[in-house]
Amino acid sequence: MSSASVNIAVIPARGGSQRIPRKNIRQLNGKPLVAYSIEAALDSQLFDKVIVSTDDEEIATVAKNWGAEVPFIRPNTLSDHFTGTTPVMQHALHALGNSMSIENACLIYATCPLLQAQDIIEGYKALKNLPLSFSATTYDFPIQRALSRKGGKLQPMFPEYIASRSQDLEEPIHDAGQFYWGTKEQWLENPDFFSELALPVMLPRHRIQDLDTEEDWARLESLFIQKHTYELGS
Repeated sequence: MSSASVNIAVIPARGGSQRIPRKNIRQLNGKPLVAYSIEAALDSQLFDKVIVSTDDEEIATVAKNWGAEVPFIRPNTLSDHFTGTTPVMQHALHALGNSMSIENACLIYATCPLLQAQDIIEGYKALKNLPLSFSATTYDFPIQRALSRKGGKLQPMFPEYIASRSQDLEEPIHDAGQFYWGTKEQWLENPDFFSELALPVMLPRHRIQDLDTEEDWARLESLFIQKHTYELGS
């Protein structure tokens, strides 16, 4: 890859996860969680550098052991649970700006062990058409038929659709929280991933799992057990 077209991956992995302590390096099926994202990025063969942005020395060591680079330690001002991912990417771009000519950057969450290299590749291909792309998936139930318990009273949120058949409703999609591709310029200009500037890359629902609670973690472990059992039997 020429110096005029450098791509980087940035994996945010702060040390202060609250609901699942030390989540980013917790062992999942024999590997620290962040290792899965590092491996997917490396396997895509798209990146000149795969960087983990962390404020935590232990996470930095683990990341290096699994093949990522940690060229800086993220400042505490960008490491609380209120900081969004765009400032984290902007910090990385500024930190690396003098050492390389970056064209595109992909932010990959450390909490997506079901992500595959091909998903990242599809996101990169989408940049041929628009300057932003992100992972998306479908809802598992028509959101137009959602119910509300506002004030303790049950009522449809969208009364005009409550009697509609599922097959007659538009299938909405949502952010899958796996990766976000963008040109360097878009990242530095505070990108709007949910606009006409972005293309969604659709992923199957069975490979999307939030990791906010211990219940989420238990569900993810069961998915890995099922996957391992399937692979042994195939």
